Amino acid sequence: MENYIVKDGKRLRLGYTTGSCAAAAAKAAAWMLLTGQKRERISITTPKGIALELEVQEISMEPDRVRCAIEKDSGDDPDVTKGTLIFAAVSRSETQGVAIDGGEGIGRVTKRGLDQPVGAAAINSVPRKMIRENVEEVCRLTDYRGGLSVLISAPEGEALAKKTFNPRLGIVGGISILGTTGIVEPMSEQALVDTIRVELRQRRENGAEYVLLTPGNYGSDYIRESLGIDPKTAVLTSNFIGDALDICKELGFRGALLIGHIGKLVKIGGGMLNTHSKYGDCRMEILAAHAGAAGLDADRIGQILECATCDDGIRILDEAGLREKTLSRLAGRIAFILNHRAGEGLETGAVLFSKEYGLLCETENARRLLQAILYGQNGES
Repeated sequence: MENYIVKDGKRLRLGYTTGSCAAAAAKAAAWMLLTGQKRERISITTPKGIALELEVQEISMEPDRVRCAIEKDSGDDPDVTKGTLIFAAVSRSETQGVAIDGGEGIGRVTKRGLDQPVGAAAINSVPRKMIRENVEEVCRLTDYRGGLSVLISAPEGEALAKKTFNPRLGIVGGISILGTTGIVEPMSEQALVDTIRVELRQRRENGAEYVLLTPGNYGSDYIRESLGIDPKTAVLTSNFIGDALDICKELGFRGALLIGHIGKLVKIGGGMLNTHSKYGDCRMEILAAHAGAAGLDADRIGQILECATCDDGIRILDEAGLREKTLSRLAGRIAFILNHRAGEGLETGAVLFSKEYGLLCETENARRLLQAILYGQNGES
């Protein structure tokens, strides 16, 4: 497709979702089955209102079944499913209506809290609606009043799924058919936030009242190696710490504990709850400010401001004997910022570490929150 958006000063091409591919493939297969006429291009209108005219590939026509594919195009978004073929096989059914299921390479749901129930194919609600509506349109155009069965597949799906969040979410055996608008917007931060929401909703629907959050791999490693806790216990927030807290509150969690590397979480002390570097890098300034308030002299404050990493700044604090006092102040400020964002009803806390120095500081309630998380997960104190 040749639709574009401008983001961060760059002109980026839009793409279309696996949901749009599945709907288009199902429409094309239904048309060929019910008319007997080969169709090499097919048109659909996405929920966003954008019309797509897509090439139909890998056509296989039999008297009682037609199978064809649409190639996924994610535009300028670096999507792992870009270029893969999404197939739909449509056959007549004795049961009225349009029945939709997933075949080869489409994941199966094994955990509660996802868009589809346990045991169902990982074809989300909006794509299911798109598939059904497009197939029903063909039925009306051809005056067909019987039932149809639609089987969505992706031969490369099982291998591709290993590069996605699916195994972590409890979707096994393949990719998900996704999309709420039918259109992929490049570099979509919303997609990441949506993934965080799915994980948190899963935990909440399985009875969790307290949740462990971590920005990424460093936090996961620390949780496993230093705390002896399965890193899968934690929900990965990436840079979207504020959004994660908002979702926790919305879903009714009682508490959230954030564990992360100081290089990421120090930014919270400056009020940054999206910690991506494009929004600012105030690590040394925040550390230097708290060091100064703890009594560090001006010369060494200047040295911290020249540091490239927080670990190097901590070395200077150690030389001055002010590490504990400085980091205690920082933890207090982080607690204030987190509590302010969470508001009433959601207790928050944080644990900061570094790869070189290990545990650095924590908010006063961090240990209690951790126990509440483990108690809720294991069912024992």
